[in-house]
Amino acid sequence: MKSFKEEMVLIKTLGIVWYVKWFATFMVILAVACRSVDEIPKVYDVVLSFIGTSAWLWVGLQWKDRALIVLNTVIVFMLGVSILRYVA
Repeated sequence: MKSFKEEMVLIKTLGIVWYVKWFATFMVILAVACRSVDEIPKVYDVVLSFIGTSAWLWVGLQWKDRALIVLNTVIVFMLGVSILRYVA
């Protein structure tokens, strides 16, 4: 029987995935910053969150990480509906 340490595989992010991962992280941080300032309209938070979460969904697909895929798919859907409410 393999130990946990033997079964653990670290994801080494290379190439475009590395850049998208950090871009997505920066977008989510900006969205949270917008959310924390009352004077900034909520739409900025929603759009930046949508961009960051969509990018994280793409990274999850590249990594084949089901937890990231499920989480970010649900969040992208919810944020997309929220954006449609602003547009419509």
